Amino acid sequence: MSDTRRRVKVYTLNEDRQWDDRGTGHVSSTFVERLKGISLLVRAESDGSLLLESKISPNTAYQKQQDTLIVWSEAENYDLALSFQEKAGCDEIWEKICQVQGKDPALEITQDPIDESEEERFEEMPETSHLVELPPCELARLEEIADLVTSVLSSPIRREKLALALMSEGYMKKLLQLFQVCEDLDNREGLHHLYEIVRGVLFLNKAALFEVMFSDDCIMDVVGCLEFDPSLVQPKKHREFLTKTAKFKEVIPITDSELRQKIHQTYRVQYIQDIILPTPSVFEENFLSTLTSFIFFNKVEIVSMLQEDEKFLTEVFAQLTDEATEDGKRRELVNFFKEFCAFSQTLQPQNRDAFFKTLANLGILPALEIVMGMDDLQVRAAATDIFSYLVEFSPSMVREFVMQEPQQTDDDVLLINVVIKQMICDSDPELGGAVQLMGLLRTLIDPENMLAPTNKTEKTEFLSFFYKYCMQVLTVPLLASTVDEKNCKDLQEGSTKINPVCPDNFQTAQLLALILELLTFCVEHHTYHIKTYIMNKDLLRRVLVLMNSKHTFLALCALRFMRRIIGQKDEYYNRYIVKGNLFEPVINTLLDNGTRYNLLNSAIIELFEFIKVEDIKSLIAHIIDNYYKALESIEYVQTFKGLKGRYEQEKDRQTLRLNRYRRDARTLDEDEEMWFNEDEDDDGEAIEKSRPEEEFPESYGKYMEAKKGAANGTNGANCKPATSPTSAASPNGSPAMSAAPPATTVVKTAMVGLVDYPDDEDEEDEDEEQSPRKRPRLGS
Repeated sequence: MSDTRRRVKVYTLNEDRQWDDRGTGHVSSTFVERLKGISLLVRAESDGSLLLESKISPNTAYQKQQDTLIVWSEAENYDLALSFQEKAGCDEIWEKICQVQGKDPALEITQDPIDESEEERFEEMPETSHLVELPPCELARLEEIADLVTSVLSSPIRREKLALALMSEGYMKKLLQLFQVCEDLDNREGLHHLYEIVRGVLFLNKAALFEVMFSDDCIMDVVGCLEFDPSLVQPKKHREFLTKTAKFKEVIPITDSELRQKIHQTYRVQYIQDIILPTPSVFEENFLSTLTSFIFFNKVEIVSMLQEDEKFLTEVFAQLTDEATEDGKRRELVNFFKEFCAFSQTLQPQNRDAFFKTLANLGILPALEIVMGMDDLQVRAAATDIFSYLVEFSPSMVREFVMQEPQQTDDDVLLINVVIKQMICDSDPELGGAVQLMGLLRTLIDPENMLAPTNKTEKTEFLSFFYKYCMQVLTVPLLASTVDEKNCKDLQEGSTKINPVCPDNFQTAQLLALILELLTFCVEHHTYHIKTYIMNKDLLRRVLVLMNSKHTFLALCALRFMRRIIGQKDEYYNRYIVKGNLFEPVINTLLDNGTRYNLLNSAIIELFEFIKVEDIKSLIAHIIDNYYKALESIEYVQTFKGLKGRYEQEKDRQTLRLNRYRRDARTLDEDEEMWFNEDEDDDGEAIEKSRPEEEFPESYGKYMEAKKGAANGTNGANCKPATSPTSAASPNGSPAMSAAPPATTVVKTAMVGLVDYPDDEDEEDEDEEQSPRKRPRLGS
């Protein structure tokens, strides 16, 4: 359906009373069998999917606003709006709604929801009571008018009737003319009544009245009425602020008069809502929903009109990037773009995408690179806000721009390095700007949003770029504030929390904590790159110097960094920690903390508990071998005893494995000898006699006697071992093969030749280390 008259945007009102865009499509009204009635259907223009299916209920209150909006509620907390591209389409659907409900299309609202008790009350009233008759618009009747306006606010039906009466015969404009008379006469009583009247009219929540009240002719009089709050001793000076203090700055002259008028109107209405009107109570929240919608749709219209004016945006960017532009002018241009980006959040997703792509094509990122390096704090803050909009919209777009920057000799000119330096140099004692920039950097280096199918190498390329050009800039404050632990031993021995290498001022500690938080994030998400950087810079040792900081939160950040490294369960990290003896500062901090039961104590205990539960053997062995004497006195938790238990279990397991290896190696050699000696018919007996070796490997002499008896077919008890000449030369004094018949000797000689290959020298060397008795036995 290509008819632009039916082209609409669908909005829903969220919990914060803000309109959420649900998409753009084409609306139609048709009978739906499932819903058993005429319904409004909106199908998406992109894929034809159903965006909205809403039955036109006879009892639902539909409201027409600003000629192109239809608003209604389908449930207690579910408000919907259709924003039409053309007025004709809105009128067409409005007539259909009124036709179904049997209402006059001339009305701005079909009906108001009322509860049963109120409905019954009105049924009992005479017919004439449904009409609201306004008193003549005169000074003497202002009190009567104010009482009438205030009294109808609790009744939806009477609010509607009053709104119709106020719109007829220009009554609202006449009231505002009376304001000028009262002000000239300094009639305070009349001015106080007018305040009540105008405030009550705003709470009627009628778009048609807003169109009149917020027109160029009337809006300043509305603001004037709201200055005279009866509860104030002196009236406020809102008009003076709007006309003299608040200046409309045109960074580039706006030639479109309609656009200028819309900008002025939106600013003033926003001022009324945010500054003049008191914060609505829980019962008054819905009274100003139409005012919120009025501002919202005005902003959408302003952004759309500016975006369509290509010459305007091109000129703005030309001046923003021109080196000849004065600082004051550039400040105004940056503030304009900040407001422009803020307004763009009201656009629907596809339009917002087009908006930011337009800014990117015009060169917003190179412009930000210039202004973020300026000395003006206001300009830098505004540029940071713009940068946050861009990163939130598309981190990939920012990354692509950064990697395409010309690689100059000075890395400081890179956009990300400019951002990092601004974070490091934040002058705010609370580091508000630094926290915001750290969040943006975290988004940019997060691999989770580097999964775009269009560029599968983005993750590898960007991380390589970041660690090559940017990481050293990020870690400058950390490396400058820490030294090797050896220098820390020069501190006063009695002082455990004085650290001269880490400045004690709170702002520096906060900055280092932010940097550590970012590095901890990198450990978790950038396995290869951050590991290489930590090893090359010996970074963990430098970080652990901060365990001595008097700021406990900074010591905890350093500990969290180490905990995340150990949590990777990577043996490269583990060897690095063992080799550098990097548990020492952690254990010293634990011991210095004493018996205090605090977060630092719990965090250190949790670190060792993790090592125990995950059974990280290399770290357990290192901790027990080097630090157990210092830790064995800690008995309020079982963590260190558990580590010792794990250590002993592993030690016993290794000893058992070594013994089993030695036993199995000897058994194999003796079985080979048995096989070569089996040239008689007593195979079964020989095999049976060989079993004692497996059970009693140390009884070597007895085993040889048994084997000799098996070979000769005699009783082993009557045989005495005879020592051969070779056995006398055995280096370890172990008994070699005893005297045997000639046939046995020949076979044994052949066995040595068969197994003693030259290629097996390495294996024999290893065997010699494992079992020192093996080689003499092979050489016998």
